Amino acid sequence: MKNKLRLFVVEPNNGGGLVHFAYQMCTALANEGVVVTLITGVNYELAALPHNFRVERILNLWEHFDPESMKVERQNPLKRAWRIAYWALRRVVRGMRMILMWVRLILYLLRAKPDIVQFSTIEYSFEAFFVGYLRHRGVIVSQLCHEFELRENLDPIWLALDRLSGEIYRHFSIIYFLSEEIRRKFLSLHPSISEKSTFVIPHGNSGWLLNIPAISEEVLRHRYGLQENERIVLFFGLLSPSKGLDDLLDAFAIVRKSCDVKLVIAGYPTKHISMNELLERSKTLGISDQIIFDAHYISLEEIRPLMGIALVVVFPYRSGTQSGALQTAYTFGRPVIATAVGGIPDVVDDGKSGYLVPAQSPRELADKIAVLVNNPNLANKMGKYARYLSTTRFSWQLIARRIKMNYEGLLDNNVQ
Repeated sequence: MKNKLRLFVVEPNNGGGLVHFAYQMCTALANEGVVVTLITGVNYELAALPHNFRVERILNLWEHFDPESMKVERQNPLKRAWRIAYWALRRVVRGMRMILMWVRLILYLLRAKPDIVQFSTIEYSFEAFFVGYLRHRGVIVSQLCHEFELRENLDPIWLALDRLSGEIYRHFSIIYFLSEEIRRKFLSLHPSISEKSTFVIPHGNSGWLLNIPAISEEVLRHRYGLQENERIVLFFGLLSPSKGLDDLLDAFAIVRKSCDVKLVIAGYPTKHISMNELLERSKTLGISDQIIFDAHYISLEEIRPLMGIALVVVFPYRSGTQSGALQTAYTFGRPVIATAVGGIPDVVDDGKSGYLVPAQSPRELADKIAVLVNNPNLANKMGKYARYLSTTRFSWQLIARRIKMNYEGLLDNNVQ
């Protein structure tokens, strides 16, 4: 190719893991000589950070981390009924806003004439119409597929709509997945999609967080009421049913019988999880005094000290594809204990960067937590290896080169 590749990356999320991923990927691609434009929400969380690529904040959607979702729900039946009705109405309104966003986005892209437009997770089945229209107008579209299945909403209507959403994938010239296991599962569910159009890249590290100004560990320990010498097991990330928090509480109840340790659960609670039920479960298990629930969207300035106080970071997922939170633990040199679901086994070197355990196995999870809590030197050794993996196997520059090569090959084939 004589001219530089012009790639437009569409990420509607204003903040959180998906836009963090997009920021790192765009930065790495720009370093490789790709002319990158990130199209995102008007309240783009990372606007103040340095950019070597263009950002267009034209997607006027909604805050993906709504403070309303972080409130512990009331027990009053009328308030619960109103809340259910509110969420249903809000989803309809958001669907309408999404349609308006697509109209604006299409008009913008047709004027800009990029070489390739790359999309992230597709949330609504009707979005297939708009992606198909872009393809019809000659725009080459691709996707970096973080998710292709519903994990939290198991309502039959939404499950049926989710199956219909498979229509969208036939429009993408390239689909990226974050593990070979997830790619194989996708192809089994969507046999009409050509295997040749699917590629696997690793989830990159979170090295950018090392340059973010942060509050001190002392401030965070004071907030949590922790002493400096207390050993901490950390769960970090979105709080949702698929993350296995019930299993973690059961495991921690076992761990407390043999270890002097506390558990911090820090992250944003989605609408699918009940904080009341988690609090009640911890009381029933007799461990509420040893658990700190920090149920809010963890800001960038809080991540470094949160990782700093942790001896080990635990990911007891019941299902999943990959984990940006796990890469964050690696970046800060923390060992992990994770369940062997989705693409997680591709990331965790069992016995070296942490441990893998079966999903929904509190006893095995507890055993591995106890090993590291009782052997801080081993935890430190594993953390150093995790940091090594972060800077080597999960380097964003290696990932960007692979993406660039695929896209340039795609454009060359189109010219021929």
